[in-house]
Amino acid sequence: MKGVHFLSAFALLALASSVASAYDPSPLQDICVAIDDLKNGVFVNGKFCKDPKLAKPEDFFFTGLDKPGNTANQVGSNVTTVNVDQIPGLNTLGISAVRIDFAPYGQNPPHTHPRGTEILVVLEGTLLVGFVTSNQLNNTLISKVLNKGDVFVFPIGMIHFQFNIGKTDAVAISALSSQNPGVITIANSIFGAKPPINPDFLGRAFQLDVNVVKSLQAKFWTTN
Repeated sequence: MKGVHFLSAFALLALASSVASAYDPSPLQDICVAIDDLKNGVFVNGKFCKDPKLAKPEDFFFTGLDKPGNTANQVGSNVTTVNVDQIPGLNTLGISAVRIDFAPYGQNPPHTHPRGTEILVVLEGTLLVGFVTSNQLNNTLISKVLNKGDVFVFPIGMIHFQFNIGKTDAVAISALSSQNPGVITIANSIFGAKPPINPDFLGRAFQLDVNVVKSLQAKFWTTN
């Protein structure tokens, strides 16, 4: 239990440290709590901000990251996101976090964060993780097996993944250098696009029979 507390503290430290090199533009004010009321806000970096004098503790607070996510799904994982949508006070601060729960042999499929670098710390279990470099670096796979207490970094924009290779549940916490890093799950985006991408085009692009492409589109259409 002490180990989990220590690793949680380390994850929070990583979050704090990433502010210094945040990808999002640096704020020009102390705080900018996001607000949906356009009449009473000022537009700043993607969100409207309330009057700083009206800020309250709840604007900077989230609870529940200690609770396991439901991994009863096709990929056997669950991502609990804590970004500007959950904590309005994160607006303009260039930072966010996620909790990732894995069932045995569960995976966080290949995906990318277009607006943020990710640093991940394993709290429980054993994960095989990795990212693939761009065409410029010959699409090299950078991969590592992580155990409890290990840390790994996924550079901004790189396609990456996590896979629980153990027989027990696994848990990881990640910090990302954006208030809203976004996520593009590769298979879902390609084969689950709405409306669907022309299957003949995808067949040639992926060197697949067009019927295989149509089968994949039918599967991802319902899960995207």
